[in-house]
Amino acid sequence: MSMKESILVTYNAPTELPRSNDYSVRVKTPVGEWVELSTYLVRVDMHNVREATMASFDFNGTVQVEVTSVNEIEEAVIRPLSQTIHAEIAGKTIRFTLNEPAKLTVEINGERFHNLHLFANELEQHVPDPQGEDTICLHAGSYCVNERVNIENPRLIYFAEGLHYFEDGLFNIPSNTTVYIAGGAVIVGSLLCSHAENVTIGGRGFIYLREIEKTTYWRSIDIRYSSNVTVRDLVSIDPPHYSIHLGQSENIRIHNFKAFSTRGWCDGIDMMSCSNVRIDDVFLRTSDDCIAVYGSRGEYKGDTSNIHVTNAILWADVAHPIMIGCHGDYDDNGNVIENLVFDNIDILEHHEPQDGYWGCIAINAGDSNTVRHAVFRRIRIEQFELGRLFDIRVFQNPKYNPTPGRLVEHVYFEDISFDGECQNPSVIAGYDEERIVSGIHFRNLRINGKIIRSLEEGNFQCSDFQQNVTFQDSSSS
Repeated sequence: MSMKESILVTYNAPTELPRSNDYSVRVKTPVGEWVELSTYLVRVDMHNVREATMASFDFNGTVQVEVTSVNEIEEAVIRPLSQTIHAEIAGKTIRFTLNEPAKLTVEINGERFHNLHLFANELEQHVPDPQGEDTICLHAGSYCVNERVNIENPRLIYFAEGLHYFEDGLFNIPSNTTVYIAGGAVIVGSLLCSHAENVTIGGRGFIYLREIEKTTYWRSIDIRYSSNVTVRDLVSIDPPHYSIHLGQSENIRIHNFKAFSTRGWCDGIDMMSCSNVRIDDVFLRTSDDCIAVYGSRGEYKGDTSNIHVTNAILWADVAHPIMIGCHGDYDDNGNVIENLVFDNIDILEHHEPQDGYWGCIAINAGDSNTVRHAVFRRIRIEQFELGRLFDIRVFQNPKYNPTPGRLVEHVYFEDISFDGECQNPSVIAGYDEERIVSGIHFRNLRINGKIIRSLEEGNFQCSDFQQNVTFQDSSSS
């Protein structure tokens, strides 16, 4: 049997993007020459904004990676730890091998804020032709006027390598359109799908809002009242608000998306009144909730259902990695948020000074909402700075909720592990005797390798308004 051919693809972005001098990164195939990657500065952590580093490439087969630091390396940790990647250290350089795509953080001498984020992507499939018959190819160096691409027939809009600005900072995407942002292309502005259907937004380029203040284009991608929308492969850098916002939309697919943020309310992926959303293979390092699932909020009305998040890496420098249930239609008996699946997830950080916003996994039903039928499976939580593991409540946050929630029920946790120290207790609590938490089931919950079989063993704090909380060890069943 012949070995799979190893292929390496790299990209250069415009020189206007600030580069990092903290690390140099080279990659090579087994029989190829070393290729140096561009390393970019990305801000992290709203509490104390610092400059980290990001680099990316595409490959197939096997590649060797070499990272050189400006500092002597005494220790190198590559996370998620579940990847079990070990590096050889020599002076200021480490080397390691990758045999499959990975989203990694390389942390030298315990440094998590001036670290290297390395995205080793799979090769692109079906790369579009910029010269195709139905293609509008937009080259860098001039402002893109939306009227130039208002189209009635299905088209491909191709952003070529270089910087791209929009006349009003906002690019409206019509139905039946593919927007492709090529590797080396950088969008400075927001992409908007409003009342659109059958849209794909993808490519190996960046959406770059680092120098942008809050204006009409404050989100990287905004999807409103739309259906059948796919977002794939892009990197979002420092938007003033959400990286991806979903409002009253359905049949949404998000794949291989990466995001960094450092400003207030700059969540990763938030959804209000949405259905049939699949999020897969994402890396979100945000300064607010990484992923938030709500009912009604603002102009968006309705229940939320059928949300699947798989193969995700979540790093919340502020607030929650996973937040569910806070907002709903309190004027009309709330919403139902149901049929949620979070599977195969690494949580790398949770840091929140306010204990009202704690929880690596938080279900906080407010605004008369019901949250039910949720499954959390194969979730690995690494040592985090400040917060708690679980926060499962019917609650009322006076800042956001005119009314308390209604019910949390039928929530299943399976194969959840935490390795580290956390003195703050987890919470399972209803609001009162009519607004309860019911049916919270843990199977194979491990803390520092120990199976948890009771509330006491797991350091859970409960109110009088919860019932039917169970713990099970499958190895003894």
